[in-house]
Amino acid sequence: MIKFVSPLLIVLAVLIRLVPLEAASSEAREVDSPHSTMTVHVYKSGLFSAFGHNHEIQAPIESGQVKEAERDSTVVLRVDARKLKVLDPDDAKSRPQVQETMLGAQVLDVNRFPEIRFQSTSIEPKGQEHWMVHGKLTLHGVEHLISFEVTRKDDRYRGSATLKQTDFGMTPVTIAGGTVKVKDEVKVEFEIALMK
Repeated sequence: MIKFVSPLLIVLAVLIRLVPLEAASSEAREVDSPHSTMTVHVYKSGLFSAFGHNHEIQAPIESGQVKEAERDSTVVLRVDARKLKVLDPDDAKSRPQVQETMLGAQVLDVNRFPEIRFQSTSIEPKGQEHWMVHGKLTLHGVEHLISFEVTRKDDRYRGSATLKQTDFGMTPVTIAGGTVKVKDEVKVEFEIALMK
């Protein structure tokens, strides 16, 4: 016996499945912190930079939310500056000193400024799964506007931003009378997963 399914029932079934998905997509979703990464790359410069080291720093995302909507999408991210960790796989010997300097008053001054925060102000679509994000980054107690591109692949948001330490009131570290120093510009790369 062949059962006849009304086309109207098929359309209703499809709409019932789509409506909750659209509603969910405009809700804010929490960042899946354990499955998200943020890495800061600090580069050397100066006359004797061959004797210095580039630095790789892990910046675990403490919390955040992403609201995906046709209009008014938003992103909020928070990093506990006290939990930044120097990785420097090629220089284990000086890693503790670099860690201490980075967290201390000379650079991040995490006792005075324990939080790094980003709040988007606008998000522009740049194509399928591609956006330009504009927002306010608060770092070292200074708020500064930044912009960066983001793509989404496999339900993960990826991107990078270049920042200047001096924009946030920090002086790049120098040693040996300035013959070895870190560059003012640092690169931040991220891959953000959302809670299901």
